[in-house]
Amino acid sequence: MAKVTVLGMGVMGSRMAISLINAGHEVIVWNRSLEKTKPIVQAGAEIAHTPRSAAEEAEYVISMVRDNEASKAIWLGENGALLGMQQKAIAIESSTLTVSWIKELNKQFQQQRISFIDAPVAGTRPQAEAAQLIYFVGGEPIVFEQAKPILQAMGSKVNYAGEIGKGMAIKLAVNSLFAIQVTAMGELIAMMRQSKIDLAQALEIIASTPVCSPAAAMAARAMDAEKFAPLFPIALANKDLNYAIATTEEKQTKLPLLSATQKLYAKAIKQGYGEDNITGIVQIY
Repeated sequence: MAKVTVLGMGVMGSRMAISLINAGHEVIVWNRSLEKTKPIVQAGAEIAHTPRSAAEEAEYVISMVRDNEASKAIWLGENGALLGMQQKAIAIESSTLTVSWIKELNKQFQQQRISFIDAPVAGTRPQAEAAQLIYFVGGEPIVFEQAKPILQAMGSKVNYAGEIGKGMAIKLAVNSLFAIQVTAMGELIAMMRQSKIDLAQALEIIASTPVCSPAAAMAARAMDAEKFAPLFPIALANKDLNYAIATTEEKQTKLPLLSATQKLYAKAIKQGYGEDNITGIVQIY
């Protein structure tokens, strides 16, 4: 069994840490707010007071935080994890970030001769609790193979995507596809309500057709039932759409559908729905 550090005890990181504990690994956790670490410590984890101290004896260091800025702070800040990591350790970034930041972060690890992979996930709270996350991993094949058993303790499928940044590119594509489908369903629900048809019946008919994905069908049912408790909040969906759009800015490739979708999520945030689940986008119609 390995000694694994998890940085970030949010909805996802906390459950990933529990999965590692359940798999028999020795787990060290850090979070900006110590209060969130208490349930994980009670489950058997050791607490650290800085990312640097959390990483000092770890064989694997996993980050699961909100955005680029948080990632930069925990890895490269004054008490960042990179300063404490051993050269034989492997750094794993599982947050949803920009591809450009992942590549820059990799350069920082290369300078210290420490192995690094980007390993974002598909899944929210239920999948994290069940250790059923789906991983998209970018990095050197040999490092991927070394880290794979650790990722398998938290996920049901671990996909190798290619070199550094490729895992993150796939993750941004997956989240963007989901956001587009949810927005489309929101608009169709608004249209069908105007037609005064039985919405629940209509959604079941649409769900039975080959053009409707299971994710879109599930989202539509949640919209009809006004279930907006946050699993994947609108604010995070908006952040991910912005990050996906940023991926093409250097080559000036236009993404009109993604851009239009992002504007709708920004509108929802402006109207006060940012902390609602992504299905809450229906409220803007």
